[in-house]
Amino acid sequence: MENTIPCRKAFTDKLIELAKKNKNIVALTSDARGSVTLDKYAETLPEQFIELGIAEQNAVGVAAGMALSGKTAFVCGPACFYAARSFEQVKVDVAYTKTNVKIIGVSGGVSYGALGSTHHSLQDIASMRALPDLTVILPCDIYQTEKMTESLALFEGPAYVRMGRGAVPNVYTPENVPFEIGKANILLDGNDITLIGCGETVYHVYQAALKLKDKGINARVIDMHTLKPIDKAAIIASVNETRAIITVEEHSIYGGLGSAVAEIVVQNKPLPMKIMGLPDENSIHGSSKEIFKHYGLTADNICQTAVDLIHSLQ
Repeated sequence: MENTIPCRKAFTDKLIELAKKNKNIVALTSDARGSVTLDKYAETLPEQFIELGIAEQNAVGVAAGMALSGKTAFVCGPACFYAARSFEQVKVDVAYTKTNVKIIGVSGGVSYGALGSTHHSLQDIASMRALPDLTVILPCDIYQTEKMTESLALFEGPAYVRMGRGAVPNVYTPENVPFEIGKANILLDGNDITLIGCGETVYHVYQAALKLKDKGINARVIDMHTLKPIDKAAIIASVNETRAIITVEEHSIYGGLGSAVAEIVVQNKPLPMKIMGLPDENSIHGSSKEIFKHYGLTADNICQTAVDLIHSLQ
């Protein structure tokens, strides 16, 4: 089923609903209310909204101040700016101080497409998961985004969330969308190979597993929505119960999902593993779909990579 709205819209719709019931929830942005789709929030709850202008570092600092005053602060804007330009403020004002700030990075990964590497956020998982006490989450569809927003409104502590810009296919349904911070979801079980995705790659990983099934290969599919704290138990179970692991991410091959999984694998029971992501280069310009295809982050290519890896073990 295709979405009719992007994850960022699902987030702001749910945030309005929650903020109406909880006056301690505040939303902040840096001249990005259109990008985040916060216009309706600002109109509906002006007393719970702060516009900082084009000043991401200030926005993070003000959000931290609001949190220290007892508020649950959601500071929202392009992921590329909050993960890079504001990194010092996230490090000191949010993570180090353990303030109740949720940094919502929208248009993450290659969502900005044709704007190129200055606007792509392909290093954010690497940097954010290295900060102590900062939770890192990448929701994969609108239903998971809604559940995540509800959880974050109740969650005490700092968090970084990255979501895309456009509508993406749904992985879950309104009736079936388990979500617990730090606990991965097993979408399919299998004992031949484990496929692990996060964010927008989860759908492609799931579709690849269905193609593998047609080839007689049973793949375990894991939605690793929380990159920190990562679900070590789910990874170790896959190490013990399957023959190989492939990770797929809309991120640099360095420091992201693949690295996080490999850190656990190598310290427990090493087994063959492949990290699929963006190579160590400035990515091409184009739509998200074009960039995913160019770098092989598609169901067909994930499927073929799994087949090749399985065959190499024989």
